[in-house]
Amino acid sequence: MSSGVRNNAPHPGGPRLLADIGGTNARFALELAPGELTEIRDYVCDDYAGVAEVILAYLASVESSASAAGLPPVCHAAIAIANPIEGDEVRMTNRPWHFSIEATRRALRFETLLVVNDFTALAMALPYLNSKQLRQVGGGAARPNGVLGLLGPGTGVGVSGLIPAGDRWIALGSEGGHATFAPADEREADILRHAWKRFPHVSFERLAAGPGMTLIYQALAERSGEPAEDIDTAEIVARAKRGKDALCAETVDCFCGILGTLAGNVAVTLGAIGGVYIGGGVVPKLGPLFERSSFRKRFEAKGRFEGYLAKIPTFVITAEYPAFLGTSAILAEQLGTHAVGAGALIDRLHRLRDSLSPAEQRVAELALKQPRALLAEPVAEIARHARVSQPTVIRFCRSLGCQGLSDFKLKLASALTGTLPVRHGQVHLGDGAAEFSAKVLDNTVSSILQVREHLDADTVDAAVTMLDEARRIEFYGLGNSGLIAEDAHYKFFRFGMQTIAYGDPYLQSASAAMLTPDDVVVAISASGRSADLNRTVDLALARGARVIALTARHSPLAKKATLVLPNDHVEALDSHLSMISRILHLVMIDVLAVGVSIRRAVPGAETAGEGALDWLRHGGPPEAADNVPQRRHG
Repeated sequence: MSSGVRNNAPHPGGPRLLADIGGTNARFALELAPGELTEIRDYVCDDYAGVAEVILAYLASVESSASAAGLPPVCHAAIAIANPIEGDEVRMTNRPWHFSIEATRRALRFETLLVVNDFTALAMALPYLNSKQLRQVGGGAARPNGVLGLLGPGTGVGVSGLIPAGDRWIALGSEGGHATFAPADEREADILRHAWKRFPHVSFERLAAGPGMTLIYQALAERSGEPAEDIDTAEIVARAKRGKDALCAETVDCFCGILGTLAGNVAVTLGAIGGVYIGGGVVPKLGPLFERSSFRKRFEAKGRFEGYLAKIPTFVITAEYPAFLGTSAILAEQLGTHAVGAGALIDRLHRLRDSLSPAEQRVAELALKQPRALLAEPVAEIARHARVSQPTVIRFCRSLGCQGLSDFKLKLASALTGTLPVRHGQVHLGDGAAEFSAKVLDNTVSSILQVREHLDADTVDAAVTMLDEARRIEFYGLGNSGLIAEDAHYKFFRFGMQTIAYGDPYLQSASAAMLTPDDVVVAISASGRSADLNRTVDLALARGARVIALTARHSPLAKKATLVLPNDHVEALDSHLSMISRILHLVMIDVLAVGVSIRRAVPGAETAGEGALDWLRHGGPPEAADNVPQRRHG
């Protein structure tokens, strides 16, 4: 478990760009080594058209000083942004900016661009905060390796936690601020009744966030019969600090008590014996008012669990740049400096290069100089470019802790993109040629990689065996799938096998009625819900024939088939072409064809399925695919 102590050696890949982008301001820094920040600057978001533009402005502003210091260009960057991050497309909720993460990475020429939720970044900062960046408010000592809780009262209330997992932390995604508010006394019951006049559901966020202080003020004024002035949260806090407005002072104390109840709920729900931390923009501004408030008393007020909660410390985060700390930690983990077995490889390649053999160092140089080109090359081409043998390439991959070339490429892609290379970028009206071309290609590549990661070698091997031993193979598909069936017929016909493809449901039914137990049907359907195709498969099964289905995993066709090679890609509902599903089915036909080719070239081979999967692992079929061995069965 990381204790928060970080290695302060300079980053081998050069300075890293860290950003904290909100609705109003964007703050940037260069990180030269873990925790060593320089060139911290703020920008007003209204002055720029989008994320890429404000980043370019920052990079331009620090270019001369970075060059004078002998720093290389930025290759790795991470952005904490006040927005949910659910895919490649990011649309900010509090300003009219939207962007593609991958397109932005390419435009800025970064090797890595991570975009994370700002509250996730704050959560990941917790293990790296020191005593000078925290103010403890009650409780005992934090338990080492314990779960950490986090609340962030601001415009809303963020709730999260950090779960220890070996030598790293896992941030917990949560919407705990929307849990239903429960009053703890008559005063809060009156506040709840007042809030019900405006909201059908009153969550903790309605009262424990910054705007909630105004609602509490209005409710308490109504309760006491006093006139409520039209003042905002900042004025309520200012008056409470001056000590001359009893209603404002009561409002702040009530706010802190409600926050204490929520914090106690988080503590007992998560078992946060490592402490509960309070971030956000509201509490740090309260100063001594918060420490004197009912927060801690209400935190512990859990009846039989008062003793349990009394031991748990609560901290106010006072660090000036906490989001940078968390963003740095997330980027470091992504680049492999925290978790050797799961992360990217760029920094690891720099660190381990000198310890590799001379031949392996040539592969490392190739990976560092031309990483994106390497991703597309099979092992033979990588060996040729690096002037080494193919076994040396595999040894190189294993020296880095990878299982083989496939695993190395996957982790390298993760380093280059900042995420696992499985993403979907929606094509929009108005996209230029560069944008829609990249999205179509990225979507296809990502889908193939996803199939590769979930494909079962045993199922492939069983399918290859079934096809190799078949007396006759019939390929059935309707519409676009009929074209795939024709392609499959052509490939297997070249092996001298008895094959036929039918794209008409009547011909399919007629032929299926004459099959024998020695025959195999390959049924191809993106949805697996075609009534005609399913009736034909029923006829084939009734005749004793075996059926291999290329279809969605839980579809009606999959439930009938003898073997299923699943394709769970979901096409856009407004598209008339099953573009990616069609390509995935064509790829799977190629996998089966290569497997049968290997099986027939080496009679008695028992790992044809594994050989076929090399098609996916190495980026394409063998170079001699156009001259595959042809042997007439029997």
